Amino acid sequence: MKNYTKPSDAELRQKLTPLQYEVTQNEGTEPPHRNEYWNNQEEGLYVDIVSGEPLFSSKEKFNSSCGWASFDRPLEAENFVERSDNKYGMRRVEVRSKHADSHLGHVFDDGPTETGIRYCMNSAALRFIPVDELEAEGYGEYLSLFKDN
Repeated sequence: MKNYTKPSDAELRQKLTPLQYEVTQNEGTEPPHRNEYWNNQEEGLYVDIVSGEPLFSSKEKFNSSCGWASFDRPLEAENFVERSDNKYGMRRVEVRSKHADSHLGHVFDDGPTETGIRYCMNSAALRFIPVDELEAEGYGEYLSLFKDN
């Protein structure tokens, strides 16, 4: 098990783009359909851009037509914290990473798969690691997810 930690604020400001910082640290939201992963079709893992915590596999990604990366289940449920979000006159469930406390997005109960769940994530909160880079990036234990059955 890796040690997933949150860097200092000074390190985050140096490491992250202004949008990544705004989304992860200030609960911001990026524009729909104009973000890096909303339409990514490549196989691999999505990890917290702040700590590297594994969050989602491309196997659980689907096109929800909402303009953000959508998944029907987490890869590692223990890396998530959910909390009530009543901002903007809406009742939603915010999703944060457990170890870095990064704001990731929201979860809804309107997913189209058997889970009925839609994790609607900000690309700015994620880092995508393609399958062929998993081993080199330290995520080799997840390679079996992508083996042909």
